[in-house]
Amino acid sequence: MGQSTVEEQAGDDHSDRAESAPPPSSARWKLIGPGIVAAATGVGAGDLVATLIAGSRFGYALLWAAVLGCLVKIALSEGAARYHLSTETTIFEGWRSLGGWTSWYFGIYILVWGFIYGATAMSATALPLAALFPILPLPAWAVLAGITSFLFVALNRYETFERVMKVLVAIMFVVMTGLAILVAPGLDDVVGGLVPSLPEGSIFFTLGLIGGVGGTITTAAYGYWVNTKGWHGPSWIPMMRLDNYTAYTMTGVFVVAMLIVGAELLHSAQIALAGGDRGLLNLTDVLEARFGRPVAVAFLLGFAATAMSSLFGVWHGVSLLFSDFVDHVRGRGERSERPERQWPFRAFLLWLTFPPMTLLFFEEPFLLVIIYGVVGAFFMPFLAVTLLLLLNSNRVPAADRNGWLSNTVLSAAALLFVVLSVQQIWSFFSG
Repeated sequence: MGQSTVEEQAGDDHSDRAESAPPPSSARWKLIGPGIVAAATGVGAGDLVATLIAGSRFGYALLWAAVLGCLVKIALSEGAARYHLSTETTIFEGWRSLGGWTSWYFGIYILVWGFIYGATAMSATALPLAALFPILPLPAWAVLAGITSFLFVALNRYETFERVMKVLVAIMFVVMTGLAILVAPGLDDVVGGLVPSLPEGSIFFTLGLIGGVGGTITTAAYGYWVNTKGWHGPSWIPMMRLDNYTAYTMTGVFVVAMLIVGAELLHSAQIALAGGDRGLLNLTDVLEARFGRPVAVAFLLGFAATAMSSLFGVWHGVSLLFSDFVDHVRGRGERSERPERQWPFRAFLLWLTFPPMTLLFFEEPFLLVIIYGVVGAFFMPFLAVTLLLLLNSNRVPAADRNGWLSNTVLSAAALLFVVLSVQQIWSFFSG
């Protein structure tokens, strides 16, 4: 089927879909939710470690990069959700209109990514739980975390899911910003970090902060959460933008707080964190030595909330993506009204939860790790480039297409992610 035919068919589908009632003119703040879900899901334990290490090595010098990274995520998630609302289709339908290769890439990527990320997310969630309650070994806590996430997402509606995610976000936000206030940085140092600079040896840390923190496949899931919330049609775009901007402003404050903690507690004392998520347990020891056990426990609770919100969010959001993928592969033109109740959603929940548990007890298969590293490195460039193509095409109504600012940010993001993907693959094979 040619591209023009796909676009015409998409246009016909749009006309058959009724737009939901427009958002109220007042009290819009009460509707905020999907953006918080997306932002919290994208910031996991690995992002905390990356930000802490940047602060411990370079102080406040890379603060500007963390802020810029949040602006990049705003553009990506806003673009994905705007495509959903303006076309009343989904981002996956847009990808398919670009050619069949997108389905092949996405199908391989989501299955491999889900298998390995499932084990990674469960392990990250288990770390603070095992430190808080050392009554079970780490793998047992990881299995419990995975089963808890599976049952929670499978048995609850979106409304309950969103409320719980907001509670987890409140815990992680209060704890991490509280720590930043506790270590009492100098205001001049913080403001100075907003001036772009590149200390020696910081180039890939800088790129990683801009492109990595909060940037995963869940950025593409934002449009699905917007629709699941009941927002449909172009009239909801302003509400979506308020939701998106608010959520990533909170993420920016959160990331800045973690960088402050790294700069004040680790950089000044020349303390190096262990690699991987276990580095956060090193910080727990530092906090306990300096401020006492209650502060260390509070940090572990914030760490657990951060990891759990990412676990819940991935289980829900990526399963929505997979459900849409399966619907289109099967040739179903209409989306399910309640995809969470359909078998593709449940099947991917099972895939995220139980097969990855084998990796908790054995080493990850080498070939699978190679596929994961290579295929996964290209997802964020894939997202940025396809958004540029889709949001500047006649698939989107003229009033909702990209302006010069969106094109500038998305183009810069695409270039950044291409550089990061090349660096990631090079490091992967050379390491």
